[in-house]
Amino acid sequence: MTAPKTPSGRKEEEPQLGPTRIRDLAVIAVVVGVIAWILVRYNYNSLPPMPLLAGLVLYILAVLEVVIAFVVRARVADRQVGRARGQLHPLTAARVLALAKASAILGAIAVGVWAGLLVFLLTRHDLAAANHDRPGAIVGLIGGVVLVAAALWLEYCCRAPDEPTDDAVGGRHPGPA
Repeated sequence: MTAPKTPSGRKEEEPQLGPTRIRDLAVIAVVVGVIAWILVRYNYNSLPPMPLLAGLVLYILAVLEVVIAFVVRARVADRQVGRARGQLHPLTAARVLALAKASAILGAIAVGVWAGLLVFLLTRHDLAAANHDRPGAIVGLIGGVVLVAAALWLEYCCRAPDEPTDDAVGGRHPGPA
């Protein structure tokens, strides 16, 4: 089946699932950070004290994704992707890729929330509660960044070794300068 043609006669490209762009994750983090800062600014007095390890779950998810990435990377490098017993099933690889993409977005959201909270806390020197909550916000912010990094690496490990580069896919084949 060929791609449908546009009114100008050119073939319409079918949508493809491409690599997660850091630019998109940064936009998510900034938008969520601004929203979080606004919400915290007007509701900080009603929030409970923040525990130091409030962002611990982000580190746990990152570690799990790194372990999965090592398994996937080994299977892909050994060309052990297929339906045979002991191989990485293609549907499992697709699910792992979906997990990586979702985790990257979750990490960007977490970075935005923790950054928005931290910006508020850094501007409030007059509150003892703000001094108490800063270390927890820093731990959460770093956890979000670690989760994004682990998710992007897991996504990278899901690539086939003979997959074309981003330049070749976009039709911009690298040539002599």
